[in-house]
Amino acid sequence: MQEVNNLEQLLERIDEAADSGGQVSLREIMETVGRRSFGPILLLAGLISAVPVIGGIPGVPIAMGLFVLLTAGQLLFRRRYFWLPRWLIERSVARGKIQKALRWLRRPARSVDRLLRPRLRMFTQGIGTYAIALTCVLIAAAMPLMELVPFSAGVAGLAIAAFGLALIANDGLLALFAYFFTAATFATILYGFA
Repeated sequence: MQEVNNLEQLLERIDEAADSGGQVSLREIMETVGRRSFGPILLLAGLISAVPVIGGIPGVPIAMGLFVLLTAGQLLFRRRYFWLPRWLIERSVARGKIQKALRWLRRPARSVDRLLRPRLRMFTQGIGTYAIALTCVLIAAAMPLMELVPFSAGVAGLAIAAFGLALIANDGLLALFAYFFTAATFATILYGFA
């Protein structure tokens, strides 16, 4: 299977998975995206959390938090393939909601892809990858709180998606923006509980 190199390719792969049946499981999506690449997996989890049509469904932020926590944790322990428990990977969403989210994302995806390019690679390779994984673990650990604070899961989704895209495109500048979104996520949570 060819590697995902940008946001449009990821959306096309998700669209392929959504073509079959009334419900689309996380397993089906991961099979089309690939179980080996941390960037596309993060991007997928981030998009699911950021898009209000899906991320606003009760329980989705917690499920995506577990998804990110498990994959980022495995990256920290240098696993080559990501394992996820069956109960999580079999979670599914109605095909219509996936297709609605994809339609909503296609135009911005083209614009975003034009801005991406390899730069500041120290933030996306080597120790930079582990810093991203650790930051994603922190975001994922806070996801249960995001069920209580409106819009915080969307901001967290943007951070996770930006980290995923940064790894895919080897774009360290985007990784720096993702750290900004991470700070905004925690500020939103703190403001929500203040």
